Amino acid sequence: MSIAMRPSQALRLWQQVMLSQVRDDEPDLTMRQTAILFTIYLDPPPHTVRGLAARLNVTKPVITRALDTMGALKLVSRHRDELDKRNVLIRRTVEGALFVERFGDGIIAKAHELPI
Repeated sequence: MSIAMRPSQALRLWQQVMLSQVRDDEPDLTMRQTAILFTIYLDPPPHTVRGLAARLNVTKPVITRALDTMGALKLVSRHRDELDKRNVLIRRTVEGALFVERFGDGIIAKAHELPI
């Protein structure tokens, strides 16, 4: 489905979504943490620290710091790969899935409020 928007409309939508996130009682994630979280939930697994770092073109320590925060919020969990102990597998959680779903619902709601 294609949606035609002017740049000012797209920016207004993004602003409204971000404002609703800040005002809600949801975890306050950085842009980088949000990108990592959405990659984990929207791209098919398995996800590893190494794979996420390559996908987002950042270092493994950047991914690890973001996962520390998101793990403390129970949005993701980490487990050693039983087949290759060097790999850390990132798993989705119920809390994380609900967060992502609510975020998507918020985007839809704010999009409906945009002037035509």
